[in-house]
Amino acid sequence: MNTDTSRARRTRAAGLSAGAVATVLLVSACGGTGGGSGATPEDFSYLSVTENTTVKSALTTLSKDACKAANDALPLKVETVPQASLDQKLQLLAGQDALPVQFAAGNAPALTQQLAKSGKVADLEAELKELGVLDQLEPAAVSTIKALYGGKLEVLPYEYNIEGIFYNEKVFAENGLKVPGTWDELVAAAAKLESEGVQPFSASGQQGWPLTRLISGYLYRSLGPDALQKVADGKAKLTDPEYVKAAEEVAALGKKGYFGKGVGSIDYDTAMNEFLAGKAAMFYMGSWALANISDAEQNKVGAENIGFMPFPAVTGGKGSADQYPSNVGLGITLSAKSFDKKTGDWVSCIAKNYGSTALKDHGSISGFKVNTEVKDANEVTTQVRDTISSSKENVLWFEALFGTKATTVSQTNAASLVGGSMSPEQFMQTVQDALAAQ
Repeated sequence: MNTDTSRARRTRAAGLSAGAVATVLLVSACGGTGGGSGATPEDFSYLSVTENTTVKSALTTLSKDACKAANDALPLKVETVPQASLDQKLQLLAGQDALPVQFAAGNAPALTQQLAKSGKVADLEAELKELGVLDQLEPAAVSTIKALYGGKLEVLPYEYNIEGIFYNEKVFAENGLKVPGTWDELVAAAAKLESEGVQPFSASGQQGWPLTRLISGYLYRSLGPDALQKVADGKAKLTDPEYVKAAEEVAALGKKGYFGKGVGSIDYDTAMNEFLAGKAAMFYMGSWALANISDAEQNKVGAENIGFMPFPAVTGGKGSADQYPSNVGLGITLSAKSFDKKTGDWVSCIAKNYGSTALKDHGSISGFKVNTEVKDANEVTTQVRDTISSSKENVLWFEALFGTKATTVSQTNAASLVGGSMSPEQFMQTVQDALAAQ
């Protein structure tokens, strides 16, 4: 999230009534442009999430420049909804046959796969081949998408991210710390920072996924790159001792106070700001954060003082630190019903120009090829791009192979895990139960 971007997740209870009202408004706004009545779309309607500003900004730039001709024929129209309400909105819009021309895919790949099976999602591989622009997608991004979506190209890679730990090089130097190569070294570095009055990690417990990403990171390093595939295939369970061990290690970070106070109430933007203001030394995040790091107004630390390291190795583990979690953020897909020639012109232009525009204007790395020479905004962007180019094996994230229910259960309980109100055994049992119920 994607993206990308803030990664707000699902609201509960009282928020649903407000979400339902918003959905009615959205159906009204998008019904005429998404092909709901079977008519040719009147505009290039794009349903985005409120938290993601990069994609809509880049598309707006293209609409005035490289894609002006496509925009003149089919004007870009952006609608936004909170990401926490996205899945509910998509399900209701699909039920109304009112999906917009282009829309942010569901929070879990399973939702987009369901929409595709019902004929709501365009066959992007076939469409891009016909347009002659399939080669404008980076092979690594296509591979990642197909790993997520059952072997099919069901979303476009407006982002291509690897994940790891951004760290404050100045703070590390001031405290005599080297980049940790192992989990034990990372924990020791956190202890040193804490003893010196520096908060080791910034993370959003409200969103949950920045914490569960640490669990999957440990699993991949300790058990190998197929750790979560085994769970998906029924060959292992999250309640197995070696899986619970990962939750125990992450819970221990919270118990020691390494995430600071009140991590459960901290949202994505606050966590990002804590790190960029120098209030925390480390920040596990995807490379979409480069857009924030490259923004001098947001980044008070200075991009020159930020480095990037892989999730460290686990001593004796089967995984390797050069196996990077990768994703395409909150993927963007297109409605099958409204994919006509004018839509194709837009998609063709995006495929040829989005990669350069996103990198040049936002310091954001996408899964589209960069067709013009663009100077990286800073050294950490170059470091991440070089890492992507040299990465030979990628892995997914904790909930990547989960359905919608298990994803929600996992992310909404992550803060309880690190806050100590839910034991590691309880957390893994709760998620495993949700997986079994799907």
